[in-house]
Amino acid sequence: MGVGKSTVGQLLADRLGVAYRDTDDDIVAEQGRTIAEIFVDDGESAFRALEKQAVRRALAEHDGVLALGGGAVLDPDTRALLAELPVVYLSMDVEEAVRRTGLNVARPLLAVNPRKQWRELMQARRHLYEEVAAAVVATDGRAPEEVTQLVLDAVELKEA
Repeated sequence: MGVGKSTVGQLLADRLGVAYRDTDDDIVAEQGRTIAEIFVDDGESAFRALEKQAVRRALAEHDGVLALGGGAVLDPDTRALLAELPVVYLSMDVEEAVRRTGLNVARPLLAVNPRKQWRELMQARRHLYEEVAAAVVATDGRAPEEVTQLVLDAVELKEA
């Protein structure tokens, strides 16, 4: 959350001359409501089912840069689909997250005690991110353009 996946993803797609897609945007467009609304109205498990479908569909249809929501890796089937792909985990520490997002309550998983919940989410997910990642790029204190170049270097992608 707030790591810059949308900004870096779009920059990366531009540099590579390919399309950019975000599965969170796909879910919002398909459902006609925000992710926060889906969480509140239907619960996290319903959202995760939508997310799993969105990721599967995007991987089948899209061959450009694809950004996934932070919880997508919770699903073992999704992790299996990502296993052979050049996945990059954009990492940051909690202080950077606070600076970038303010850890605001508009993010459904951070509604109560955001710093503590962010740390708990990262503790629960970090090993999954690292499991699927071909590379890890720290974003702390870096401009999006620098992160984009580090991603290109990390997975040895060639610009178009």
